[in-house]
Amino acid sequence: MFNTIAVLSLTLHVTGSNAAVGGVMIARTIAAVAAAPIAGVLLDRLDRKAIMIASDLAGAVFAAGLLLTLRYPESWLLYSLSALLSFAQPFFSGGRSAILPTITAAEELKTANALTQTTAWLTLAVGAMLGGVTADVGFDWAFLLNALSFLFSAAVLWKLTSPTGSFRAARSEVEAHKQSRIHFWGDFTDSLRYMRRAPLILAIGLSYVGWASGGGAAQILFTLVGERVFLGGPAVVGLIWGFAGIGLVLGGFLGHFIGRRLTYQGYLHTVWINYLIHGLSYALFSIGNLATALVFITISRMSMGSNNVLNRTMLLTHVPDRYLGRVFTTIEGMLNATMLASLTVASIATVHYPIRMIGIVAGFLSASTAVFWAWAVFARKLPEPLSHAASEDPMPAKPVTPA
Repeated sequence: MFNTIAVLSLTLHVTGSNAAVGGVMIARTIAAVAAAPIAGVLLDRLDRKAIMIASDLAGAVFAAGLLLTLRYPESWLLYSLSALLSFAQPFFSGGRSAILPTITAAEELKTANALTQTTAWLTLAVGAMLGGVTADVGFDWAFLLNALSFLFSAAVLWKLTSPTGSFRAARSEVEAHKQSRIHFWGDFTDSLRYMRRAPLILAIGLSYVGWASGGGAAQILFTLVGERVFLGGPAVVGLIWGFAGIGLVLGGFLGHFIGRRLTYQGYLHTVWINYLIHGLSYALFSIGNLATALVFITISRMSMGSNNVLNRTMLLTHVPDRYLGRVFTTIEGMLNATMLASLTVASIATVHYPIRMIGIVAGFLSASTAVFWAWAVFARKLPEPLSHAASEDPMPAKPVTPA
């Protein structure tokens, strides 16, 4: 978040263009989409811990490289280094999700998932606020601290140990032999076929697509609302991101609390209700003053935080270990591809339409996800899958009685 606040604010100051802010985020998103399938295949083939450390080291180099933009404030340099930083990200984020079943007992998995989510969001909240203040003092400090944070992460990962002695995906000898002969494209399409056979897994992926149809615009609207609507500097932008992070943290705790008590049907209904609250709250965020904006962005992100914990728990519970890296990065890629489209449209729209109006439209687009999820639930399109994470059969454990 030190990096995001600094890069977007620096871009706005260097170019004076609302669309340029979107350009940076588009460059980042294209890079993340391109990296996702590569990261997924490698995470399911190689040592996941080693890949995550390599991602962190690359991130440190690219983050430190952004210091060059202070001496040479060129748009292409901001775009390129931001894109490289984002290209490294899926190798870490996919790995962090995929290793959880390796380092936890089955009864610890839900708590471990909630813990990793809420700590990430807590640092988002704190990092955004501090990043905004730091960027006000000097962009060089923001970029330097960002680079050091990647090195800290790599050092922590280096000390991580596995009860099995390995962070490779669990495979039988037959599967390992097949893996040595399957090409990259075969590995990737195999995971797509798995998701297509698993209604719940596919629905979770598509729900992130629906959220990103409006959520992508938020990546630039936070900066534009803070700088252009409320006439603040990086500190106000950081405040908005910070309250969004607080909402995610609260939502993570809420998702963990109710997730341990919900039935499967209760989980399904909770998801569409949360998407509805999220979208409507985001629309309200776009039309108020700074105080009401902070309240509604917190509520919006609480709903998303709760859904993220619930959905990721379902993925960790039901997806076989040998698919985890590819499933998480594929869903992340689907989300980022949709965000790319949303970002592009929103960036163009900032030239022609008021920023508040774009925010309202983005909120209603995200809320539309609730409609499709609710239809799937009431039409009984999402039968409960087998509960064992290592199961090879993603189909429902029992037949579903037609309505």
